[in-house]
Amino acid sequence: MELQGIDLSVVWAVIIAFGVMMYVVMDGFVLGMGILSPLVRSEQERDVMMRTVAPVWDGNETWLVLCGAALYGAFPLAYSIILQALYLPLILMLCGLIFRGVAFEFRFIASPQKRHLWGAAFVAGSLLATFCQGLVIGTYVAGIHVCNGEFAGGPLDWLAPFPIFCGFGLIVAYALLGSTWLVIKSEGALEGLARQFCPPLAALLVAIVVVICIATPMLHPEIANRWFDHSHQVIFALLVLVALGALTGLMRGLRRRHTYAPFFCTLLLMLVGFVSLASTLWPAIVPPHVTLWDAASPPQSQRFILVGTLFILPLILLYTGWGYYVFRGKVSHEGYEQ
Repeated sequence: MELQGIDLSVVWAVIIAFGVMMYVVMDGFVLGMGILSPLVRSEQERDVMMRTVAPVWDGNETWLVLCGAALYGAFPLAYSIILQALYLPLILMLCGLIFRGVAFEFRFIASPQKRHLWGAAFVAGSLLATFCQGLVIGTYVAGIHVCNGEFAGGPLDWLAPFPIFCGFGLIVAYALLGSTWLVIKSEGALEGLARQFCPPLAALLVAIVVVICIATPMLHPEIANRWFDHSHQVIFALLVLVALGALTGLMRGLRRRHTYAPFFCTLLLMLVGFVSLASTLWPAIVPPHVTLWDAASPPQSQRFILVGTLFILPLILLYTGWGYYVFRGKVSHEGYEQ
């Protein structure tokens, strides 16, 4: 499906991938706040943690809505298959996000006697949403059973060792992202605690990635053939070098007390993982056998919704960037320090 030499299916795949990555970046460290919250003993420090994301957290789900709408409009077959395969973890994820949002708002207005209950709800919602996102990713990578263009698996296919391991892996990744975010936004004892969290979380994440890299080629032959193909080995070698550079930059930034370097190096690590995943599965949109073009909607539909998306996407980026600019600076018990 091409428009003046442009493959619309590829364009939509890039837009959806960009939306997913933006959600992971924007909401990842917010969920990381909830994951790290039980490790912070002081209630005042927990208040500061939540203030670092209070002005920006509720716009993150915009990216989920964008990805869902784009998948439905541009690849309706993939939308129907993926939702049938992952209804339960997706519903649980949404419940976790809703629970997290309600707890976030109610905690600030709750009485001192009940504040800890909403704090626990914030933690539970963050853990549930993150774990379910990992389940979805793991199930997607492992492959979805499709027959004659319809989902042919069972309702609990996602409840398998590899997706569960990916769920725990994403918890570690978001915790690392959240701790490096706190390095930027907090000060004093909380910043020092966040810096202490980073090295063990980074080491644990590396170990998890190694296990996933060993397990992934075993999932189905197509992945193994691609990974061990000579041209693909060059790509993966480059990605490994970038990942090692990002990991080195992360540890060096922590040692030298840099403020921004640990966070951006962590983002680079996650970007490498995202690109590795995309290059492993390409051009399948429902692994392992349904490609972008198999699942694509008619070109007229893709062109129609592309016009609206190209108008809306810059606006989303604009107000997101403006929000982070306005609420830049460190956060203390008194508020923002510009």
